[in-house]
Parts: sequence; C-alpha cells; structure tokens
Amino acid sequence: METTILDRKSDFGITSKSAFSKDNETFSSCSFASMLERHKTPGSHRTIADNYIIIKKIYKFQSVMQRITSSERAILTKYNFKTLEYTTKEDMYRELELLRNWSLSENEALKNDSDSILRIRAKELKFLDSLGYAVVSSEINQGYSVLANYFVEISKYPVARF
Repeated sequence: METTILDRKSDFGITSKSAFSKDNETFSSCSFASMLERHKTPGSHRTIADNYIIIKKIYKFQSVMQRITSSERAILTKYNFKTLEYTTKEDMYRELELLRNWSLSENEALKNDSDSILRIRAKELKFLDSLGYAVVSSEINQGYSVLANYFVEISKYPVARF
C-alpha cells in the first residue's frame, strides 16, 4: 500500500522538536530548522559565527576571556535582554529570531544594534566557554547551547555540534 508523505510525517510536531535538536531539547516556539533558512541569514551573522568557530578551533578558549563591559550590558538592557548565563533556551530562540529580523530591516540603527548584540553574545559565549560554563546557575538557563548551535549551523567551517 502506498503511503503519502503526510502519513509518514504525521507524528512529527514541527513546533515541538526540530530535526537539528538534541534528544533532550523540546521547545514551543518556531523550530530551529525554520530559523536556519540560508537565504534569511544575514551576512553579519555568518561573519560573527565564522569568527567564533575559527577562534574556538584554534585556541579552544583555554585562556580566560573578559566579561562584557557596562556599556555592552546597557545595550542588552535597552532591549530587555538578560545576560547569556541567565537566558533560557526559549528566550534565546526568540532573541535570535528578533536579531535576524532586525538585521534584515531597513532601519540602520536597528541593524547596527542587532549586530552589536550578536557580537556581545559571542563575547559572552567565549567567556562561558573559557570557564567551562561554571557560572551558569541552573539547568534551565541553557541559552548558550542554542547560540553555540546557531553559530555552528550558519558558519561555513565544519565543526562538531555542542
């Protein structure tokens, strides 16, 4: 008997789990795969991701990186974002969606702020990597893993997923 594609995929919840997700990840917002549409990924995001991946491959963050400055923290609070160690996965999915939309908008100030926020997030991720994620206060606050996987997926350099 011939089965249709819809019959075979009927048990797959698009909003509950992504094909790129790990087994322990579930979320209620848009799937990670839908966020990774190549034509919607801004070039600035790819550049920041490539920079992060290259540095991670070469240096492996063995030296301690610095925390974000108060001016960088002010940019995050301007848009009501928490620091990375207090960000949940769902918050990070929403934030990445916003940053992508802002980076593709016509408003130059919003584009610049979007790129600045993603650079700040990369800096925070480097800091957390250098400390072995010791400053993350609970299992709920794992937004860093979403950001790291986002960088791996949009980068042109191959690397194992986190």
